[in-house]
Amino acid sequence: MTISATVDRWNPNPYVLSKAARIINAGGLVAFPTETVYGLGADALNPEAVSKIFTAKGRPQDNPLILHVWRITQAYQVVEFNDAAERLMNVFWPGPLTIVLPAKDIVPSITRGGLPTAAVRMPDNVTALTLIYMCDNPLAAPSANISGKPSPTDADTVYKEMNGKIDMIVDGGSVTLGIESTVIDMTDPSQPLMLRPGGMPREVIEKELGMKLEVPDNVTAKRSPGTHYRHYAPSVPVIIWKKGKKLPPDCAYMGIDTPEGVDRKKAIIFDSLGNYARGLFSGFRKFENDNVSCIAVQWPEYEYGLSEGLRDRILRSAGLV
Repeated sequence: MTISATVDRWNPNPYVLSKAARIINAGGLVAFPTETVYGLGADALNPEAVSKIFTAKGRPQDNPLILHVWRITQAYQVVEFNDAAERLMNVFWPGPLTIVLPAKDIVPSITRGGLPTAAVRMPDNVTALTLIYMCDNPLAAPSANISGKPSPTDADTVYKEMNGKIDMIVDGGSVTLGIESTVIDMTDPSQPLMLRPGGMPREVIEKELGMKLEVPDNVTAKRSPGTHYRHYAPSVPVIIWKKGKKLPPDCAYMGIDTPEGVDRKKAIIFDSLGNYARGLFSGFRKFENDNVSCIAVQWPEYEYGLSEGLRDRILRSAGLV
């Protein structure tokens, strides 16, 4: 059985987190909240521990993991810096921005998916930062769910999928963002690449860098998790709905606008783009449990802010990427 312990979002119980840290330092697995989704943490520098992540999730081993740190200086352990990457870290960390850089030899091959690079970020969550601080090393922490399924945004969802597969769940309540971090490749600071859109808007990063984020080729894109396998998909078909179109018959619906003829009993209407992003994955899981035949999701109209990350998750959940 997997043990679960609840902590206050802003003042997590140090006894609970010290127990979680002992499990991780001993080579175990602990799920914990971040601002984006719940992560499944293991000692990033312990290849045997990291291998348990892939087993628990059913995750392909060529899919790299993100290393989570509690301060910038901890990132010095695992990646080779350049000035542009360090500037982004100082401006946007803690926050939903993952940066890919050349890996140091200390990072096991299994953690970086056999690549010469490693992805690193600092989560904006007190519970996550405190837990990482209590551990010996950075934490490798993909989303705490079965590979390919919608990412978990609360501890109950983690428990349903991971009970008996991991050692502990730290329940810090629902997450605040709801979609994963943006991943950019800064191995060549003269040509930064957008590997995965997410919680940090593209235009904010570009403004700080003073240059555009380029599109990676098929090989470079594999440096990011969540890009070369089907991800975020519920067990029922996902259909994209755009304003002015007819809603597919008998579909459940999620979005900001209310389509004509929508069945309110099978609809989740969000009052903002932020709440749409926060509720996308949990809405997928709700409708899965309701045994609907399909889920229609509204296509975000704009390409800035959270829209790009939300569009990416919708496309991948519908199997269109």
